[in-house]
Amino acid sequence: QVQLAESGGGLVQAGGSLRLSCAASGSGFGHYAMGWFRQTLRKQREVVAYISWSGDFTNYADSVKGRFTISRDNAKNAAYLQMNSLKPEDTAVYYCASGPIYSPRPSDYDYWGQGTQVTISS
Repeated sequence: QVQLAESGGGLVQAGGSLRLSCAASGSGFGHYAMGWFRQTLRKQREVVAYISWSGDFTNYADSVKGRFTISRDNAKNAAYLQMNSLKPEDTAVYYCASGPIYSPRPSDYDYWGQGTQVTISS
C-alpha cells in the first residue's frame, strides 16, 4: 500500500511558477505509474499529467503541454509537477495518485493524496 502527500501549492500571479511535490510512503512506489490530477467546484477531476513507473513515458493534457513537466525520483519515493506560465484557469485543487496502469483515467489509480490548493491570480 502507498500513502501520498502533496505539497507546494499556493497563491501566485499569472505567469508565475510553482513546483508541486508528492511524497510517497509505503511499499511499491517504484512499481506504480503516477498521475497528477486537478479538480474545481465546476469541473470533474481531470488529468493534468502522468508518468510511467520508470519515468520513461509521460503524457500531458493539451491545456498544460509546454508549460507543465511531470517527473519522478523513485530513489526518493517522490513525484513532481513543475508548473510554469501559470494561468488563472489553472486554479484548482491538485492531487497526485498512483496506480498499476499508465493511464489518464482517475479510475485507474488506487491511491490518492489529500490535495493541495493552487490559486492563480490575474
